[in-house]
Amino acid sequence: EEKLVESGGGLVQAGGSLRLSCEASGFTFDDYDYTIGWFREAPGKEREGVSCMSRSDGRTYYADSVKGRFTISSDKNTMYLQMNSLKPEDTADYYCAADRTALADCSGSYYDILTVWNDYWGQGTQVTVSS
Repeated sequence: EEKLVESGGGLVQAGGSLRLSCEASGFTFDDYDYTIGWFREAPGKEREGVSCMSRSDGRTYYADSVKGRFTISSDKNTMYLQMNSLKPEDTADYYCAADRTALADCSGSYYDILTVWNDYWGQGTQVTVSS
């Protein structure tokens, strides 16, 4: 079965760091020029794009709220989201995704995200930042 498997969430104090991982199972990101990305869904809010990257040309996107604090990276099997200087407002369920046709700019609406990102989604991992 082809799927994405996430790990790395947890509880951290404000100012701390976490690294999320998302492993491709049954396929690799080199099988196709996937665009990969991280999204989050905070309580009472719609899913939003946090950071995405085109593996074909290296273009990246970061939401304004995480610029300078989060870094997306990947190898052929796993994508990562390094999160530093975490804030309570970063508390959310984080989801990884990979798609063959999505663009690196994943700043679209919830509807756009669900419409465009069709190929693979991770199961989600919870990140809680305490103040």
